[in-house]
Amino acid sequence: MQVIGHQLGELFLQAVPTVLIILLFYIILRAIFFKPLLAVMAERDARTAGAQKAAEAAQAAAAEKVKQYQEALKQARGQVYAEQEAARKKLLDERAAQLKDARAKASAEVSAAKERIAGELAAARREVEATVSQLSAEIARRILQAPRPGAPAREAR
Repeated sequence: MQVIGHQLGELFLQAVPTVLIILLFYIILRAIFFKPLLAVMAERDARTAGAQKAAEAAQAAAAEKVKQYQEALKQARGQVYAEQEAARKKLLDERAAQLKDARAKASAEVSAAKERIAGELAAARREVEATVSQLSAEIARRILQAPRPGAPAREAR
């Protein structure tokens, strides 16, 4: 067993320079290669996080602008609808006024026509009443002068 322990001791002694070389190589690589590489990676992560935050901020700003645009569009539509409603109401009021005027004119014309017809009727009655006595005398004279049966017929005037 002593032999094995002695062989192991020699093996460890031969490995010391290799371990020192590896340790030195690690320190040099860490200082020259890994430290700048880690710094670059950290900077890249920081820039990426910053860019992501900037993108999120830009998205939030864009969403706010879209919201403002939609609100402005909604207000503009409401204003247009209000203007259209006012114009429609004005047209309906004008139409109602025109209908009222037309009805008033038609009513006046109907009243004038009724008065004229009433006047014509009164004039016709007066004329008929004035000629009633003449017409009744004429009817009576014709009846009395009527031809007798069997007598030759005369021409009526």
